[in-house]
Amino acid sequence: MTVPLVVVGCGGHGREVLTVARAMNATVGRPRWQLLGFVDDRPSEVNLKRVQRLDVPYLGGVTWLSEAPPDTHHVIGIGDPRIRRSVAHRVDRYGVPAASLVHPDATLGPDLRHGPGLVAFAGARVTTNVTLGRHVHLNQNCTVGHDCVLADHVSVNPLAAISGGCRLDEGVLVGTNAAVLQGLRVGRDSTVGAGACVVRDVAEGVVVKGVPAH
Repeated sequence: MTVPLVVVGCGGHGREVLTVARAMNATVGRPRWQLLGFVDDRPSEVNLKRVQRLDVPYLGGVTWLSEAPPDTHHVIGIGDPRIRRSVAHRVDRYGVPAASLVHPDATLGPDLRHGPGLVAFAGARVTTNVTLGRHVHLNQNCTVGHDCVLADHVSVNPLAAISGGCRLDEGVLVGTNAAVLQGLRVGRDSTVGAGACVVRDVAEGVVVKGVPAH
């Protein structure tokens, strides 16, 4: 039995999320997701044309979910953690549950606990005894080491490496090719810039960059 699925956000990240659902459908015995389409409050004309080329309809604004068919699930295809959090709060009011998508080429190790809305893209690697909050996005070829805790709405961008025993608080973004070293904590709503190497704890609400990150 397939589950109706709507992607929230038809920008580039949302369209990449769609590819995860399609990859899952292609590898199981029968399709798992019935892809209803995209919702987006302010889609650009360029993105609407790109969605059309994917042969998936644009359904309308986010309020479309208020009258979604029974059993419909949603997944938020927005890369920015803070915007994703805001959208999640809106969608929660409609009572449409969040789906979790794991690409067949992602690896999730034992004793992994995660909230709804997880998206693990191709090549994402999570080892063991890891806890992930709601709407966590693990992008292509990133790694998350043992005993890490990633709170709600965290984004780990492509090729980033989170060492063992780290904690990323709510809304953290770790940029492409960045590294967070063993046992460190990155505070709520902070951003680790692309290519940065975090060697000490990061406070809340700041941007760090460089090697070492500062």
